[in-house]
Amino acid sequence: MERGSPESFTRMGTLGIEEEFYVVDERGRPTSGTDELVYEREPPEILVNRLDHELFKCVIETQTPLIETPGDARDRLFEVRRALVEHAERHGFQIAAAGLHPLAKWRELEHAEKPRYRSQLDRIQYPQHRNTTAGVHVHVGVDDADKAVWIANELRWSMPVMLALSANSPYWDGFDTGLQSARAKIFEGLPNTGMPTSFADFEDFDRFERRMLETNAIEDRGELWYDVRPHTAHGTVELRTPDGQADPDVVMAFVEYAHALVEALAEEYEDGTPGRRHRRELLDENKWRAIRHGHDVALIDRDLEGTVDLGELVDRECERLGIDGIKRVYERESGAERQRRLLETEGPDALCESLLLEGT
Repeated sequence: MERGSPESFTRMGTLGIEEEFYVVDERGRPTSGTDELVYEREPPEILVNRLDHELFKCVIETQTPLIETPGDARDRLFEVRRALVEHAERHGFQIAAAGLHPLAKWRELEHAEKPRYRSQLDRIQYPQHRNTTAGVHVHVGVDDADKAVWIANELRWSMPVMLALSANSPYWDGFDTGLQSARAKIFEGLPNTGMPTSFADFEDFDRFERRMLETNAIEDRGELWYDVRPHTAHGTVELRTPDGQADPDVVMAFVEYAHALVEALAEEYEDGTPGRRHRRELLDENKWRAIRHGHDVALIDRDLEGTVDLGELVDRECERLGIDGIKRVYERESGAERQRRLLETEGPDALCESLLLEGT
């Protein structure tokens, strides 16, 4: 039974970016392509051991190499994306990105044959059978295990902010859900997802992880699919809430925000700042508001007293952390709004084309 270790947490501020994409055909529709792209064809060097498939054969995942300094993150992300697009095109496929592909109908798509996923399908049944989701995961290195757990606790309040900004999945299984991020709600149908509780320290988290493994609640620690978690193998805090994005600049805004949040919280931890006593139920309420309203959301403020509009909150966060990427994301049309506009005014072909990754 593979376990994590507190000794994994050795470096502060490193980055890793994982992105899930859709393999699509010449018309931009999801198609089974991961067997060929992952197993049957040699990928470009930067993708060796950093390319995998997800539950469906139309969903593929990339990981960047370890990013030592934030200034290198953009180049690494672009290199990985460029390599994936070229690899796919060489073998007759295209790559698209969104939290959910608007034309993906899960009953018509093939599941992967990997034993891990077959086991999940058997254990979880319907919620996993329909799980056509694709997201962005950002890892930020932390140099102490207890610090990582404390930071993950504090980051819970920020996850609905990031989700609202990333909202890019109004359609699921071919219909308009009325939500801005249907991906987040579909994914919450799985066990061990959504907003986690807080943990007292690493020992507390480790005891929970061990109990989940020993009681066969999960088969490996990767099945703790919470919105934010200490990653006990990589020595990081992993933020898992954004919808998939075709535009790399949007992803980079979330990477910048994630890194700045972790660094600021690390300073608070080292200064002995007490952790905030955030009830999970109120954090769940904020997440629901983000799912439903996206850029138009008003969230319960950090002090859990009043509410604050997303625009005001973004201004506040940018000033507090010295960043500007999420401000630009907020000021542009959201992914969900863009998808709805394109489908209504130009039709499904234009919508599918808008989700394609291009060589960067």
